[in-house]
Amino acid sequence: MDGQINTNYFRWLYVLIVLAVLVNFSGLFVTIIGPDGTFYAGIAKTMVQKHDYVNLYAQGKDFLDKPHFPFWVTAAFFELFGFQTWVYKLPGILFLMMGAVYTYRLALQLYNREIALWSVLILLTAEHIIISNNDVRAEPYLTGLIIASIYHFYNAYIRNNYWQLLWGAIFAALAIMTKGMFAIIPIGGAIAGQLIITKQWRQLFHLRWLLAIGLTAVFVLPEFYCLYQQFDLHPEKLVFDKHNVSGIKFFFWDSQFGRFFNTGPIKGSGDPFFFVHTLAWAFLPWSLLLFAAIYQSIRKQAKDTLNSQWLCLCGSLLTFLVFSASKFQLPYYLNIVFPLFAIQLAAHLYNIQSTKSKYAVQRVQSVITVLMIGIIVVLQYFFRPSTLAWPVVAIIIAMLILLMSIPKHIGAKGIRKTVIRTVITAFVVNVYLNLAFYPSLLHYQGGSEAAMYINRVNTQNYPVAITADAYNFPLDFYIRGRLVSVDPAGNGPIPPKPFYMFSNGPVLKGLAAKGWQIQPVKSFDNYWISMLKPQFLNSKTRRQALDTVVVVLVK
Repeated sequence: MDGQINTNYFRWLYVLIVLAVLVNFSGLFVTIIGPDGTFYAGIAKTMVQKHDYVNLYAQGKDFLDKPHFPFWVTAAFFELFGFQTWVYKLPGILFLMMGAVYTYRLALQLYNREIALWSVLILLTAEHIIISNNDVRAEPYLTGLIIASIYHFYNAYIRNNYWQLLWGAIFAALAIMTKGMFAIIPIGGAIAGQLIITKQWRQLFHLRWLLAIGLTAVFVLPEFYCLYQQFDLHPEKLVFDKHNVSGIKFFFWDSQFGRFFNTGPIKGSGDPFFFVHTLAWAFLPWSLLLFAAIYQSIRKQAKDTLNSQWLCLCGSLLTFLVFSASKFQLPYYLNIVFPLFAIQLAAHLYNIQSTKSKYAVQRVQSVITVLMIGIIVVLQYFFRPSTLAWPVVAIIIAMLILLMSIPKHIGAKGIRKTVIRTVITAFVVNVYLNLAFYPSLLHYQGGSEAAMYINRVNTQNYPVAITADAYNFPLDFYIRGRLVSVDPAGNGPIPPKPFYMFSNGPVLKGLAAKGWQIQPVKSFDNYWISMLKPQFLNSKTRRQALDTVVVVLVK
């Protein structure tokens, strides 16, 4: 009987992983969220339109901030399938899924199959992972690449295998070409931390790591070449309001270290506790358990450092501490170590199954389950999404039924029951967000709504312009063809008439006063939806939070 229950239990874990994958794909067709998502999509779109994979451009100007790799991948998908929402999001989600596979493989190697499966479920249901698979930027790529590199470098060490070293260097180089030099912090922190704390000094200074550094540098050469071609060979270019800007220097120093020390062209103001409260919501529904797991793991492993597993702790905590000390902080930065957090938490939960701590875990997660479901009930009541169709309601009801019935059906008790119910709670919340909340929310992104409208009515392929002061990245990506930027005062070159123009009311009135023949076409409600506030979320006060953007025909 126990064997049958065990078989059913593992079978259901695999079913839950499949459902977790589907939930992460559920935002695939939701309009890309601006400004950042559509900004990155627009850069890759320009690559394809210009047939130029060396130079990066944004708003028609040289762009020096992010490395090339995600844009190369996205542009390749655009070449194959066209400029569509799902085409932009798909490669990022696939890289995250690669990260889930490597999370499983690393956890299986360090522990056992159950911990490995739990690790994948925790990773794929962490709130900001699912959000990032809808609002795709560089982080899904980076998350997959970093855990892959750690896995292969770890195997190069324990197996003395140089093929593993080669793959580790390839993934490390791709991670660097995705975000910059700070991508090596979790990779180096995980491997070096394990060797230092366990006092494996010979392994720490083994020649294989020198070879790994050399290989990684070789694989990063395409990035160096592109930066050299676009910037270092052209000191006359104006970048960050300066001439003689080196792209290679920016890549090596200003992009990341300059932000860390607040000496680069892009500055911020850091809060040492920013990532503590960020992690509290970004790793929901597991965040409180993660804090406890980290504390207990350090406390327990410190008693026997030589025989403990420090790989995940060192890689994640070093990154956490470095980012916390940085002066430039954004919530999604920590996503890259979520696989390491997931493995650490899964191992902790597995080890406390027979202790009294399991009762505290059950109580905490019961409260979180109720609160998370309560949040979407409150959100539904106040926001009133227009896209809550009956299939979405049916899916949510089915998952609520699973929430109550699966643990009993497979005989899961204690921590196992808690894990399963927490996972299904995350499904319920994020199915609602991706299939009801976000699709309704994106109707208030005026730029993308205007672009889709113009694409439908512009049967004669008139040019489409935007005033430079109102430049809109969602409009830029979603408009068919290229967007022309014009001077808001009406000076300088303009497209051949007639043409459509997107701007705000006051600017258009000013142009009309100068004698432009302007025919109103359609106006759109607009809100900066990446910065949600209560006034907007409440349907009764939403109108006060909206502004208006206008499409006109200039004759």
